Amino acid sequence: MKINTFIEELRGKSVEELNEELVAAKKELFNLRFQNATNQLDNTSRIKEVRKNIARIQTLITEAGR
Repeated sequence: MKINTFIEELRGKSVEELNEELVAAKKELFNLRFQNATNQLDNTSRIKEVRKNIARIQTLITEAGR
C-alpha cells in the first residue's frame, strides 16, 4: 500500500478507530516476527512496512489528541 493512500485512509477516523488500527498492526508485526524467527517465512520487507505504518498511526493519534 502506498504511503499517501495509507495515510488518507486513516485521516478522519476517530481516536478509537485509530487505536484499533494500531492494535491490528502490532498483532500483524508480532506474527510476522514470529514467522521469521521460526524460519517459516522471510518477510523482512513487510515487517519494515508494518513498523512504518505503526509509527504513522501513532503520529495521527498524537495529532488528534492536540
